This record gives sequence, structure tokens and C-alpha cells, in this order.
Amino acid sequence: MAALSILSTRPKSSNSRLTRSSKIFKTIIQSIQQKKGENIVSLDLRKIPEAVADFFIICQASSHIQVKAIADFIKEEVEVHCQEKPYHHEGTQAMQWVLIDYVNIVVHIFLPETRKFYRLEEMWSDAPQMEHAG
Repeated sequence: MAALSILSTRPKSSNSRLTRSSKIFKTIIQSIQQKKGENIVSLDLRKIPEAVADFFIICQASSHIQVKAIADFIKEEVEVHCQEKPYHHEGTQAMQWVLIDYVNIVVHIFLPETRKFYRLEEMWSDAPQMEHAG
């Protein structure tokens, strides 16, 4: 769970609350879809006091190469369309779980077995969940 520990050490931005219709949210979802990410889910953490972000966006890829392709494409598209760079990102060595932190939105790109092992959706089961077509 090292990837989640970094989230607790940085401040949560309070300047603008995001929604699922926010430009950055839509850009991330569309980027995942364009690179054929699977089982795309967003968790709305806005009503959870201890949450480190407004949203988690979780998806999976079938290979290390696809994990990298999705992560790289998200970073490119968000920078081009939203003029934002990640506050932090990690997991690019092993490419089993890449985390991209945009402060109010944290993106998790998993290989299927890694996603099954960490079970983020269960850990945050009190957050409203929405599936997004792949």
C-alpha cells in the first residue's frame, strides 16, 4: 500500500470542488477509454471526511505496456486540455499499479491481479461508485 501512503502526506486542495462533469474528470475518463482501459470506475469521495481527494478513478489494463500507455496518455491529454501536470505519480517502474495524483482526482491504473489484491473499491465502499463504459 506504499502507493497510498504518499497521498496522506500532501494537502487536499480546497479551492475548487470537482464534479464528474469537470473538464479534468472527463479528460481522464476519455483518455482511459481511448487507450482501451477496462473496468473503469470512479469513486466519489467528496462526502468522506478522511478522503485524500474528491475522486478516485480506477481502471485496469491487460499488460504492463498498456498500463504505461494509459498513464502516459492521461498525463499528455490533461496537460494539453486542462493545463495541469500531476502533483505526483508513481508505480512507473513495475507498471503493475500506476498512481497519478492530480490532488482532487487520483487515477489508479492496475493490472487485473494487482487490482484484485488491493481491492480499492472495497476499501472505499462507502463512496458512491459509477462505472464508465470502456
